[in-house]
Amino acid sequence: MSRMDPSGAADRECETGPETGPRRVCILADSYLERWQILALERAIERTDVEIPLVFVADPDDHDVDPEAAASVVNGGLGVDALRLGANLLARERAWTLVVAERKLAELIGNETHPLEHRQRVEEVDCLEESTIRRVRPIRDGNWNELPESAVEAATERCDVVVRFGFGLIRGEILSATDHGVLSFHPADIRRYRGLGPPKVFVDGRSRIGVTLQRLSEEIDGGEIVAEDSIRIDDCPTLWDVYDRVHELEVELLATGIESLRDSSLESTVPDSLGPYYSTKSRREVGFAFRALAKNIRGRVASS
Repeated sequence: MSRMDPSGAADRECETGPETGPRRVCILADSYLERWQILALERAIERTDVEIPLVFVADPDDHDVDPEAAASVVNGGLGVDALRLGANLLARERAWTLVVAERKLAELIGNETHPLEHRQRVEEVDCLEESTIRRVRPIRDGNWNELPESAVEAATERCDVVVRFGFGLIRGEILSATDHGVLSFHPADIRRYRGLGPPKVFVDGRSRIGVTLQRLSEEIDGGEIVAEDSIRIDDCPTLWDVYDRVHELEVELLATGIESLRDSSLESTVPDSLGPYYSTKSRREVGFAFRALAKNIRGRVASS
């Protein structure tokens, strides 16, 4: 039943009483969750006592990238998987592959680790053990994804907010299917950097980076701001250290956002203006990739 159906809205209000903010969360995920995402869910459960009755796992039609192989490589694995994924990365990301390769080399020779990015299969996440987990094939339209009608109906019936950790760019009825919409992290301040976040902020030499928890609209990184924070990064040697700082904020920000939605004295912020949109494809440009690579190398040398 669509949220736009007045009778349906009335039925849910009678069943649940007056709206008091999000209590039941639907998760949109890929096959694996990163450690910071799991910690964010655990922190939200601990601080706000939310339930997670429903998880949709994207069943993509792109089989060129094996999620198990990708998780193995991210978690430290080498061998054939790394070589095959490296070849796929080169074909897709072109010059940016050098930046990723330099990171992997640093991990091999310097024992560098980024544990907040380690990946775990959704079905093995402890805080989701009582959740209904459904595989969903998104409906693709160019770069955008929509959820099928059956998934939208399930989210409407069982949840009052959706949190996006996967499925790429989404639009369609899922955005308004629940009382509080779809919440999604953007690893930058959407007033300054939309699209490509940390790589652009890092190359620009900013001293701080913002993190935004937004309620998605059909404009890329143009939704209402539910919660936000920022952190110093001018002492980060590499781009990957910047990501670590961002993830530290994200772990807490989901719970903060849910608390804000429950506080009737607080309102989501509609930005006065939005920053320029930087396509994620821009990192593939030779000049941009080499600036990021050179800054990473300088940072490693200076901190060694």
